[in-house]
Amino acid sequence: MNRSPRKALGFRDIGRGTLGLTVGIVVVAAGSVNAPVTAHAAPAATAGVPATQELVVIRRDRVARIWPSVRARRMETVAARRPLTGVRTVLPVLGRRTGRDGLSWVHVRLPGRPVGHKGWIPGSGTRRIFTAWRLSVDLSERRVTVYNGGRVSRRFRAIIGTRSTPTPQGHFFVEEAVALGSQNGGPFALATSGRSNVLQEFAGGPGQIALHGTNNLSGALGGALSHGCVRLSTRAISWLARRVGAGTPLTVQP
Repeated sequence: MNRSPRKALGFRDIGRGTLGLTVGIVVVAAGSVNAPVTAHAAPAATAGVPATQELVVIRRDRVARIWPSVRARRMETVAARRPLTGVRTVLPVLGRRTGRDGLSWVHVRLPGRPVGHKGWIPGSGTRRIFTAWRLSVDLSERRVTVYNGGRVSRRFRAIIGTRSTPTPQGHFFVEEAVALGSQNGGPFALATSGRSNVLQEFAGGPGQIALHGTNNLSGALGGALSHGCVRLSTRAISWLARRVGAGTPLTVQP
């Protein structure tokens, strides 16, 4: 894709500078990204954290509705591929139901605005998988906790949003992973379904919140310095990008 990552991603935190150059966006090739877990995986959890999360891969565009019925009000069309990297759209599943018409429906978290919204999509044209990965951002501790199989795998110090441009709280998910190389905010970014509650757009993008690196960005880990994104050390974001992929649940708590 011949777009500037700054403009294409619209991450409010990354800012201007070298990202004004036109470069290609590279999909992060993570061999273990959301590798399917069998439906019979043990559901045991640690400290109330589920061992696995059901996901659904969108094989073709699906219409999201407010209720599991073709007669229910239409909310939006969910594209089969993400706009930045072209990878398949993967959504966290909240529930399933068979409608009165006998059709199978899936209740999912949806990307974009309004932040944290949910909807029902037809089960046809989708594929069911599971992930053992889960992310949690604690704003008061300014720390990212990574869970695998319901257990703590890693904890990383982070930079969060300022008071005027806070990191939004709520339940989100990773939409896609992007390799930024030496660009501002690199070397990787995990673009999430979260959107800034203060900034509606930035540099042609939707004010999307991401977990990304600190390339060419000032500020020490543990601070509240960003425009809403969560910054991690190069080592931390590189570790995450090799493991965490589309659909991974993300919770941001006070």
